Amino acid sequence: MVRSLLLLLLASALSAQTITIAPAPVDRAALVVRVPCYPFKKDPNRLCAFDDAGKAYPMQEELLNYQFLSKAENEKETQRRTAEFVAIHEGKIPQDPVQHMLLTVGSLPANKTLRLTVQERDNPSRVMVKTDASGNPMLNIDGNVCLTYQTNKKNKPRPDISDSILRAGYLHPVRSPSGAIVTGDYPSNHPHHHGIWTPYTKAVFQGRTTDFWNMQNKKGRVDLVGYGINAPGGGAVYQKLDATTGMVDLTAPKEITALWDASMVLLYDIADTPKPMVVFDLITEQACATQDPVELPEYHYGSFGLRGPDEWNGKEGARYLTSEGLSDRKKADGTRARWCYLGGKTSAGLSGTAVLGYPDNFRFPMPVRLHPDMPYFSIVPQKLGPFTIKPGERYVTRYRFIVTDGEPDAKLFDACWNSLAHPAVVSVAK
Repeated sequence: MVRSLLLLLLASALSAQTITIAPAPVDRAALVVRVPCYPFKKDPNRLCAFDDAGKAYPMQEELLNYQFLSKAENEKETQRRTAEFVAIHEGKIPQDPVQHMLLTVGSLPANKTLRLTVQERDNPSRVMVKTDASGNPMLNIDGNVCLTYQTNKKNKPRPDISDSILRAGYLHPVRSPSGAIVTGDYPSNHPHHHGIWTPYTKAVFQGRTTDFWNMQNKKGRVDLVGYGINAPGGGAVYQKLDATTGMVDLTAPKEITALWDASMVLLYDIADTPKPMVVFDLITEQACATQDPVELPEYHYGSFGLRGPDEWNGKEGARYLTSEGLSDRKKADGTRARWCYLGGKTSAGLSGTAVLGYPDNFRFPMPVRLHPDMPYFSIVPQKLGPFTIKPGERYVTRYRFIVTDGEPDAKLFDACWNSLAHPAVVSVAK
């Protein structure tokens, strides 16, 4: 009896806590909302928000990424995080909270305020990870595989592929909501292309010119150093995969890693979007592996690539669309865009991927390289001129991916990009 009364009192106390998402002047879709942890003193894995109609918005703790922190920085960050949780449970509000919860909102019209009431419940883990026959992690939502991270470089899909271009550490296949594959790997005309991958083409390291993109030239190579899943048991809102690759210079007498590339992939479960979509983020954090900088001269491709399936080859085989309304790949090539779509015929009829750049990316909006007859494009900040990644600095780039079936929908992609340009402004009150 006493226990039941306590539970009722707890539910009443929690129900009095509300999250308010402030309005924005534009329509937003696939909105990922960060809510500071400090108002909620209970198990963060059991928090859920509800709107006035009773619709549930599960919440999940946001996990930090410590990959490029030094040992001292890591210890300091861990101490800070521990102190914050102690303060929360003692009823104190931190001045600068580090930890947040995440929830997602499918769509939010312009000028609309969304108020949610927080309660405690058991949230289902819908975003899971399983492995394929080669041991590659496959991120899925409710059993539907959305994307796979390639970790086994020994797999040779065709006998004609040279061992020098075998690699791991990239995303493929990526699937649409219907399950259609929208990326290609080891394509027949450019076998060094791989789904979604992020090496540089022309680079200067220790005075030598190297190339991590065209591995067949044997000037550079990309090695997968390691990867990990942060929530092996699944998540109510998202699943996070961390991986580190090294860009290896092969032009010196002895090969040497020039650049570390830490990638963070986050697959989100977002309900009630304007149409079915697979939504995920790719965040890359690059740092020098030595005390020597990596110089990136002006060049027309490299740094980010999205390759479509072989079936999309040819001048008419792929569909393109940019945020500036350009669908002619020749006219769009070299232009700057907030987002770019690549699609083609699939088992679902037509499927494709829009890649959205975060507004705080370097040289945003970045130029795009659209190939004249192959189904791939590159996002290329160095097309605007050279830049250098220096020792002690971290070069961070973020992209959001919207994978859909059917005709490319510019209005929808704009609404998804608006969620990046106008992130949720949140307040929490009792």
